[in-house]
Amino acid sequence: MKSFQKTAISAVAVGLLTGLACASAFAEDAPAADAPEASPITANVTVTNNYIYRGISQTDSKPAIQGGFDYAHESGLYIGNWNSSISWISDEYGNNGSVNGKNTQSKFSSVSAPLEMDFYAGFKKELIGEGFASDLGVLQYYYPTSGIPNTGGLYANPNTTEIYAAQNYTFGPVTGFVKFSYAVTTLFGNANSTGSYYPDFTVNYDTGVWGLALNGHVGYQYVAGNPPAGTTYYTGSTVASGTSNSTLYSYTDWKLGVTKDFGAGLSGALAYTGTNAATYKGGYSYSSPSGNNLGKAAGLVSLTKTF
Repeated sequence: MKSFQKTAISAVAVGLLTGLACASAFAEDAPAADAPEASPITANVTVTNNYIYRGISQTDSKPAIQGGFDYAHESGLYIGNWNSSISWISDEYGNNGSVNGKNTQSKFSSVSAPLEMDFYAGFKKELIGEGFASDLGVLQYYYPTSGIPNTGGLYANPNTTEIYAAQNYTFGPVTGFVKFSYAVTTLFGNANSTGSYYPDFTVNYDTGVWGLALNGHVGYQYVAGNPPAGTTYYTGSTVASGTSNSTLYSYTDWKLGVTKDFGAGLSGALAYTGTNAATYKGGYSYSSPSGNNLGKAAGLVSLTKTF
């Protein structure tokens, strides 16, 4: 799930640094060559030990490979696509997954959903002043899946559409943004969750030393609505009538980290993330089939190449 800082998002994308040196005996007499124009299209590839989005592991604490591209027009309009390997959907419907409850053999174990594909478009422009870009856009999370059955309304399609508004800021070496994302569809498979939202705040500090920057992030995922009575959640328990999605699934997440710019479009990141997602007797609100807490504090290591 791209959070555009992405996010995040959890991986760092830096501008491609290029240079060309030319020596000539007549250099003093030759006019200076114009610098090549920056391409409006950029691409990125990331490898990470764990894909964590909004504090929740999407890969059951296993590695992921990610990548995408962006096109930015000088007018401020942009479009892009970002992709990552995932496991959470197959885990949810597989043996011991939450759809059928813990310690049962799932008849849906043939569900395949190994990939997340994000498509987004928007407008980003420095409307307030230099270094203060405003950003409005729409983001579609799409999960190519096969074998997902009709659950009779207990679970929703995982595909999700959000609209978002963000304000970026720059104060010398300090940069970041405040952002608000709003789900106009159900959110990541939670039934009756249209209207869920996620406000978040990100700050980065360029130390000016060895290409290092310090990163901080905090967000709150509010999950709207009420689950259908009889829904089973990650612990294998049955949700009682009147229990809200907010009680079960809303939480605060945070991240502290450091990024390193190696030059030539290569960057690395170290981070520590966590959430206060609910814990129940015998399990967690965000749990893998093996009983792992997907919202637990975790360390992240990632390497990104931007082209």
